Amino acid sequence: MKDIEQTQELIDIDKKNLWHHITQHKIFEYKEPFIIAEGKGCRIKDIHGREFLDAVSGGVWCVNAGYGQESIAKAAYRQLVRLPYYSGSAGNPPAILLAQKLSQMIPELSRVYFSSSGSEANEKAFKLARQYNRLKYKMNKYKILYRERDYHGTTLAALSATGQAERTEAYGPFVPGFKSIPAAYCYRCPFGKKYPSCDIQCAHVLEKVIRQENPDTVGALILEPITAGGGIIIPVAEYFEIIQKICRKYAVLLIIDEVVTGFGRTGKAFGHFHWGVRPDIVTTAKGITSSYMPLSATMATEKIFNEFISGSADKTGYFRDISTFGGSAGACAAALENIKIMQEQQLFVNSEKMGAYLLEKLNEFRDMPIIGDIRGKGLFVGIELVSDRKSKMPINEACMAAIVNKAAQCGVLIGKMNRSIPGQNNVLVLAPALVVNKDEIDKIVSAVHNALAEIRV
Repeated sequence: MKDIEQTQELIDIDKKNLWHHITQHKIFEYKEPFIIAEGKGCRIKDIHGREFLDAVSGGVWCVNAGYGQESIAKAAYRQLVRLPYYSGSAGNPPAILLAQKLSQMIPELSRVYFSSSGSEANEKAFKLARQYNRLKYKMNKYKILYRERDYHGTTLAALSATGQAERTEAYGPFVPGFKSIPAAYCYRCPFGKKYPSCDIQCAHVLEKVIRQENPDTVGALILEPITAGGGIIIPVAEYFEIIQKICRKYAVLLIIDEVVTGFGRTGKAFGHFHWGVRPDIVTTAKGITSSYMPLSATMATEKIFNEFISGSADKTGYFRDISTFGGSAGACAAALENIKIMQEQQLFVNSEKMGAYLLEKLNEFRDMPIIGDIRGKGLFVGIELVSDRKSKMPINEACMAAIVNKAAQCGVLIGKMNRSIPGQNNVLVLAPALVVNKDEIDKIVSAVHNALAEIRV
C-alpha cells in the first residue's frame, strides 16, 4: 500500500509542479503523466512497473549507449568527488583528454569548445562564424544560411536558423541575418523534380541564394547531415560534394550539426562521414555522453582558431564567450567513458548492422497503403505515412498519435514528428539505443506493424 501511495503522491506532485517539455498540460486533467523510473539496455520501466522497449533512446534519440551503463556513472562520480567544476577559463584533466579524443575522431577539427546543450553548441558556432569573418575579412559577412526542415535548437538564435514553422511560431521576432535554402527532400522535392534527372537542384540552389544575398555578407551555412526532427530526410550521394564546393568558392563556413547524428546514431561515428565532407565547424551533444550528463561541443579547424590569436593591444580579438557548465569535469569524465564503451563494444558497427536489419524488416511493409516512404541510416529510421500514395497526402496527426499509442500498448515506445511542419507531421521515428539486438528489433518491427495494420485513414 505504501508503494501505491508513494506512486500517487509522485503523480500528484508532477501535476502540481512539473512543467513538461513540448506538452499541452490540458491532457493531465483526464490522463496521468508518464513517469519513467528506471532503465536497462533498451528497456525502461515506469513508476507502475510497466516495462517498455524504448525505440527512441530517451524520447529524443540520445541515450546512445543504452540505460544502466554503470561505468559511466562511476566515472562521473569519481570525478565529481575529486573536482566537480571550475570555470572553462581553466582546463581540467577530463576536459583536456576529451578535447584530444574528439580531435582524434575528427582530425581536421583540432579545437574543441565545450558547452551544455546542442542549442548552446550551435549558438557558439554562429558567434564563432560571425567573429571569425569580421577578424579575417574585415567585412560584415554575418549572414548564416540554413536548410528548410532542419532544426538547430531552442534558443532564439538557434530558432532563427530552424526551418520548421511550427517550432518558431509565436517566438519572433527573430535574430536578423538568417536565410533559408530549400530542403534536400527527394520524396517531396521542392522543385517538383525526380532524382537523378534533377541535376541535384537542392544543392545547386545554394549558390543562387548566396548571390542573391550578396556573397560579401554571407558567412556560414549550417546543415544537419540527415534532417532529423523534420522527417529523417537523407540527402542524395552527390549533395554534400556540391554544397562543399559552393561554400569554398564563396568563403562560406560549413557548419555541420551533429547534435543528433553524432556518436554512432547513423552507423558511423559522425553522420557527415557517410559523404566524406570536411566541415569547418561541427557541433555535437546528446550521444557525446549518451545523455548521462549534460554536455555539448563546438569543434573548429585550426585555421579558424588562429584568427582569434592576437596581441594584447586588441582587447576584442579573442572569443569572448563563456558557458558556465561547459566542460564540467564530471560531464567530460562521463563522455570519455561513454566513448570508450562505444569503441570497445563496437557500438557504431552494431548501429550499422542492426540498422540495416531494421530497414530490411520494415521494407516488407512497403506494400501497405499507408506507407509513403521508408528511409534511414544506422539506427535512425523514418517511416512516412500517407492517406493516399498517389497524391502523397500526409495522414493526420490524430492518426499518428493513435499509431504511437498502439505501439505503446504492444510494449514499444516509438516516436513521431511533433509540432514541426504544418500539415506534414507524418513521419514515425525509430532510434533505439546502439546496444539493441535482433530480438529487440523484431519486437519493434512487430509493434509497428500491428499499429499500422489497425489504423484506418
